[in-house]
Amino acid sequence: MLLAGVGGFVGTCLRYLTGKLCHLLVAGAFPLGTFVVNIVGSFIIGLLFGAAERTNTITPAVSALLITGFCGGFTTFSSFADDIYLLLQERHYATFVLYTVLTVVLGVLLVWAGRSVVKG
Repeated sequence: MLLAGVGGFVGTCLRYLTGKLCHLLVAGAFPLGTFVVNIVGSFIIGLLFGAAERTNTITPAVSALLITGFCGGFTTFSSFADDIYLLLQERHYATFVLYTVLTVVLGVLLVWAGRSVVKG
């Protein structure tokens, strides 16, 4: 748990700094900071899971630090993207569509609901 926490702390700090840097570099409505961390996080989790599958060298401690902690702190989108990849790889097409649509649509609806509750 401590390793996941340390990884999460580092990932969260890097997400914050990435957002600030993107905001300084590019002005506009497009959420570049979030986009960058989601895309980079997806690539990093792909590298880590790929290394784990290929070499069997990633221990549970390293997984907790880098995959759960760092990638989870940097972006949870990376886990979502990996779930989608695995569903496609295993040819679970109906589950892929259901999971993707439900996650995106319900996620947006629940953000709206949460904001509505707070606004009163």
